[in-house]
Amino acid sequence: MPETAAECSVAIRAQYYEQFDADFSLDVPEEGFGGWKSAELEINPDRTALVVMHAWDCGTYEEFPGWWKRVPYIPIADRIAREVFPPLLGAVRESPLELFHVVGGGDYYTHLPGYQRAVELAGPALESPEQVETDRALERLRQFKQDLIAHTAEDTRRGFEQVDFPDEARPVGDEGIAANAPQLLALCKEAGVNHLVYVGFAINWCLLLSPGGMADMSRHGVMCSTIREATTAVENADTARNELAKEVALWRVALAFGYVFDQKDFLAALARIPGRS
Repeated sequence: MPETAAECSVAIRAQYYEQFDADFSLDVPEEGFGGWKSAELEINPDRTALVVMHAWDCGTYEEFPGWWKRVPYIPIADRIAREVFPPLLGAVRESPLELFHVVGGGDYYTHLPGYQRAVELAGPALESPEQVETDRALERLRQFKQDLIAHTAEDTRRGFEQVDFPDEARPVGDEGIAANAPQLLALCKEAGVNHLVYVGFAINWCLLLSPGGMADMSRHGVMCSTIREATTAVENADTARNELAKEVALWRVALAFGYVFDQKDFLAALARIPGRS
């Protein structure tokens, strides 16, 4: 990466969260926090990449009803892929930003040049983390949870056998594709990237904690941000109606990892990049 790349910047409206100051004169001290704020900040487009993570074509409800009942955000993810991804990915591909893909759940990507490049750059695979000794009690505890969702297991298995990129998020050319943190780090180092803006599914699950997610990459000093409209969350019966789990996850990203951007602000920043192709 040339020295002059560090000098390039573009203004962007970024959202952050003021987790201060708790007011102990209130019944609930946290209600004194400043809460969500926004500021005009700067990013370096030559060192920033958009990451599309776990964007999957999961088939239809009719094909895999058990899987859909287990993962009911699939229709929301499909809508985001259809409506949000085309203008977003199109604008990134016309800009200096890198576009990476983080994958998993099958082998639908292993033949693509962007993945093969990441494997070569990352070198030999790391050993799996050392495991503690299991016992019958632990096995029973784990089996109890598996039994609860056994009625959806076959549909889920069949679904993952056929999983693929949705057309709207399919890699173009040799765009980098990573299945884990070492591969994504290798792509970042090759391109000089130090700021990853994650989109995909789901913000409070895979994007945070799966291999190549924010927790992994932040350990390498990479800033990890997201775009509000380009993700959804794993919700529960009490949170789904108002997408409260998504709101908490966005708060967590803003507090612990990076910033939250609105899509319109992100696109506006890309449009301001000098010499955009």
